[in-house]
Amino acid sequence: MNVYVGAVGARIPRLETREKVTGQARYSDDMFPQDVIHAAMITSPYPHARILSYDVSQALAVPGVRAVITGNDLELPNRGGPFVKDEHAIAKDKVRYVGEPVAALAADDLETARRAVMLIDVTYEELAAVMSPEEGLADGAPILHEDLNDYATSIDLPLKGNLLQECEISSGDVDSAWDQCDLIVEGEFETQGQYHAYMEPCSAIAEVDANGKITVWSSNQSVFRDQANLSERLGIPMSRIRAISPRVGGAFGGKIEITVQAIVALLAMKAKKPVKMTLTREQDMEMIRARHPSKVRMKTGVTKDGMLIARDTVIVMDAGAYACDSPGVVGVATWFARGPYHIPHVRSIGRGVYTNKLRFGAFRGFGGPQVAWAGEQQLDEIAEKLGIDPIQLRINNAVQADREWVAGIELKKSDLVTCLEKVRSESGWDEKRANSDRGNGGGNGAKRKRGIGIACVPHISGVLASSAIVRVLEDGTVVLSTGAVDNGQGSDTALVQICAEALGIGVEQISFTQPDTDASPYNWGTSASRVTYTTGRAIVGAADEVVTTLKKYAGEIMECAAEDLELRPGGFIGLKGVPDAVVPFAGISGYCHWVSGGPIIGAHSVQYDGDDILDPTKAIIKHFPFRFGVYTFAAQAVEVEIDEDTGRIEALEVWSAHDIGKAINPMAVEGQVEGGVVQGLGYALYEELEWDSGRLANPSFMDYKIPGTMDSPQAIHTYMIENPHEGGPFGAKGIGEPPIVGIAAAIGNAVCQATGVRLARLPMTPERVLTALSERS
Repeated sequence: MNVYVGAVGARIPRLETREKVTGQARYSDDMFPQDVIHAAMITSPYPHARILSYDVSQALAVPGVRAVITGNDLELPNRGGPFVKDEHAIAKDKVRYVGEPVAALAADDLETARRAVMLIDVTYEELAAVMSPEEGLADGAPILHEDLNDYATSIDLPLKGNLLQECEISSGDVDSAWDQCDLIVEGEFETQGQYHAYMEPCSAIAEVDANGKITVWSSNQSVFRDQANLSERLGIPMSRIRAISPRVGGAFGGKIEITVQAIVALLAMKAKKPVKMTLTREQDMEMIRARHPSKVRMKTGVTKDGMLIARDTVIVMDAGAYACDSPGVVGVATWFARGPYHIPHVRSIGRGVYTNKLRFGAFRGFGGPQVAWAGEQQLDEIAEKLGIDPIQLRINNAVQADREWVAGIELKKSDLVTCLEKVRSESGWDEKRANSDRGNGGGNGAKRKRGIGIACVPHISGVLASSAIVRVLEDGTVVLSTGAVDNGQGSDTALVQICAEALGIGVEQISFTQPDTDASPYNWGTSASRVTYTTGRAIVGAADEVVTTLKKYAGEIMECAAEDLELRPGGFIGLKGVPDAVVPFAGISGYCHWVSGGPIIGAHSVQYDGDDILDPTKAIIKHFPFRFGVYTFAAQAVEVEIDEDTGRIEALEVWSAHDIGKAINPMAVEGQVEGGVVQGLGYALYEELEWDSGRLANPSFMDYKIPGTMDSPQAIHTYMIENPHEGGPFGAKGIGEPPIVGIAAAIGNAVCQATGVRLARLPMTPERVLTALSERS
């Protein structure tokens, strides 16, 4: 008999650990179907141009070339996108950014494909380009999408010229509220484009069977988004498309929408052979997606005792050449511009603008880091001018449960104050803030100063639909099926733990199936910190159905009523009050398979719900993309050291406290926090995509700096504030995105505390620090 140990809350290593450390994990590029051929592509050399003609004759003449595709192979409309259907599988009629796929071919080997594709001759008419949102909104600006108003959309959007999105979330009376304020601060803050920097570049394989059904294996965040995207761009029914996810080497939002899947599918259909494509790092950086650059103008007013009265924010985001997830990212940034605080008078306006840069899309934090960079620095500026401790200022204004927040929402839970108090006590905040001279001097004449800064984080946990199927096999073991893709964050393990807890069995008795649109129940995607909360709820529901069925047929076996039975740890159904009267799952399942009832299967679907029941009488809400479900909060403190001779900032130590509801796997939570912190460090100090006349100037890890081991803080302390949320699986909420959101702002506040210099532009490079120090009076 297995001795049952509770699965939820256990520090269980990831289920795929052995597979990965032994090299047996199979990623898309590790797969080689029989007779597979290889694809290569050419991309646009111009940021904006009309395609006049193609000459593919020389490429087709190369021995071994099996198929060529261009925009001429695409039918209209056959455009796709999550919010605006504005993008084809490959450029048609126009190119809108340097790096956009223009033509592709498949050949017997990769070397031949790469050599032959360069023989495709494309004639262009170069057009004037839009390289910033300001240019895009100017009178007489070149229009990227002339037929924009004819595109289908999934939400109501104010499409006009190059304006893709303009949303508003407002409450109170901002214009008159300034008279109530004793102090007003305002400023403009700027953030950069950031590359996802996943380990595995985008990769896909497509195969078409004898009946015309397409199977695509790819590195993705959602097999169901892949299926829908392919259906839109290929113009064929979803039932004729099968999407499968092998192991995925990181994503962070960059793979939630389509990458190269449609290109390999088109080539496979034309060549009548399996086709494979894996991007080089340069291609991946130039073609796929990045975090939105932004400019945030913010004005905040408070009373003399530090109570927030009003905030007015205008966010302008560079959406790039195609809409992708921009309307959603702009919406989230607009929603959270107020921060996790009670502010009676708020006006937040967000705009997304088409430009001739690569697509900007979903990225961990989804609009949160951009507005946190502005809002959290303004709170510190207020604290300094009023002589109030920055943490105490935040505690005084923090969002509280059972008080109205955005649009009349009353949160069931909020542990932000607890997070702030935890960070204050564990970091030695009071002592470090009081000792403003510590760290001065550094040998060899170097002048070093230390500072500590704070930032608060609001985020979401749970959007859109999910489902799960739980099957009990004849021997009593269990198969768990969901459509959730594990991108490396360990969701497979957490979901198995939830299932094990719900059934009272060990995780070793559960098999987790590979996401496959032909075999898995629907899940929208691995995004928005939603998998643990949303898919976990579906699993609990499916497991409950299984337990109900087990009790029913155990009642037949034991000749008693189902209501007299209970679930017992270790995989048993027992008679209440009689310890020895039990039937194992294996006995019940065998009975159902061979005698009565049939196989035991539980299936359950959920749509998100939660705390965000909006009251339209209490806010102006325009062109907002979706509801958010459950909210999570965090407080993050960072201690830094600044070398005033070189301008270099070193993050020494981080304290990150998170309102997570319940930790399904504390070790995995720590991993998520540590990874998010280091990724946030890169955003704060190093990473920046730079363009030169429309061309990405640094598309390689030689020229694009991401933090390594030596750049990471000496210690990252994770604090899990557990106050179970009644809607979550065993009380859990999501943790994937919040750890990245506040890091840049906390570092900015620490730099200001140490040096008196407040930076408004990311990243905080040594050059920018030195410039600011030189201007310090």
